[in-house]
Amino acid sequence: MGKIRILLVDDHAVVRKGLISLLEDEDHLEVVGDVGSGKEALELVPKLKPGVILLDLNMPEMSGMETAKHLKKLAPSIKILVFSMHNDADYVLKSIENGIDGYLLKDSEKDEILLGIKTVFEGNKYFPPSISATLVGAIQTKGKSVSSPKNNLKTDVLSKKEKQILKLISEGKNSKEIADLLDLSIRTVSNHRANMLKKTNLNNTAELVRIASKEGI
Repeated sequence: MGKIRILLVDDHAVVRKGLISLLEDEDHLEVVGDVGSGKEALELVPKLKPGVILLDLNMPEMSGMETAKHLKKLAPSIKILVFSMHNDADYVLKSIENGIDGYLLKDSEKDEILLGIKTVFEGNKYFPPSISATLVGAIQTKGKSVSSPKNNLKTDVLSKKEKQILKLISEGKNSKEIADLLDLSIRTVSNHRANMLKKTNLNNTAELVRIASKEGI
């Protein structure tokens, strides 16, 4: 296998120099260029034909995410390895949406950087344990906050009177008993029941009672 051709894209020259120093002694790697902007990267990719791009996210004029999106359109087979100081889920997920193949933090050890380059070059995705943990945490948090539409009853969609009626329904009261307790007509109680089903997008009273129990009504 020939050398892996690498293009470094970071607006900080000191970062690029540090990476060059880190990678230049590796026989299987060749840094074919280093540039300070996404625009320069897009101009040089057709000429340099890198196999892997180490890409910073925070750059002036054209962000790393925007650069990644354009690079994937320009050269779909190119592998993009983000090299960033940001380890929060929003940055990682947005990068993935824009087609990146891996994500490294700027405080990564040399062995991890080398592994990341090798992994994405071979056609696999690379996310170190710290980033994987961040993603798992974000997914778990999202899972807890999102429920199916039928279970997502927001009590503020019901009026105070409807909540009173729902509470009595949950206690096993029928429409006549509820009407007597609240000094309403049976027809009014029936109308409230129908309105609650419509507002909560539920199919029957049994579903309404079950959800009410979960919501603490």
